[in-house]
Amino acid sequence: MKLGEKIRYLREVEGSLRGLGRPMTQQEMVKAIRQELRKSISQSYLSQIEGGSRPHMTQSSRALLAKFFKVHPGFLVDDPEGYHTELTSDLRTTEGQLDVWMLQGSERFVSDPEVSEVLIKAAREKDTRRCLLLLGAILDTPGLAERLLEALRPDLIASVNRGRGNRRKAFHHENPYGENRDSAERRRIR
Repeated sequence: MKLGEKIRYLREVEGSLRGLGRPMTQQEMVKAIRQELRKSISQSYLSQIEGGSRPHMTQSSRALLAKFFKVHPGFLVDDPEGYHTELTSDLRTTEGQLDVWMLQGSERFVSDPEVSEVLIKAAREKDTRRCLLLLGAILDTPGLAERLLEALRPDLIASVNRGRGNRRKAFHHENPYGENRDSAERRRIR
């Protein structure tokens, strides 16, 4: 794991520990460090570290962030390629990478709170890989995703239908069996 990924992960954990229900922002970190530790670090410095444009920190910054996050200063460096802190299988390594990827994605989609929240939920799931494989299986099954959305999130289907106009609603009124357009056409052809 790279240093920037570790800082993003620690912000996620810190936000959860502080009851925010989301990752702590860089700006919130700067403010908390100033208030709690009476030290300062700039938001732009944190952004450079997380973005990878500054691959290393100064010793004083590493010590400050280690104290703030309550981790060993040696944790706040890039891990060597293939490094593991415990004996793990390749699957577990994949699981950790998926979790980090999902958490990063949740930050990128913060403007869409529903998507961001789902990515966080998936990352927190014990078996993230299985969640993604399940999603793939749902999408591979024709019509299943829509039927599940209709059953589990009718509000979402309603908002999509409003966006498309009444075309879809009219089709459902004509076709009470819930068939999709292709299967209804095939039935008419026979």
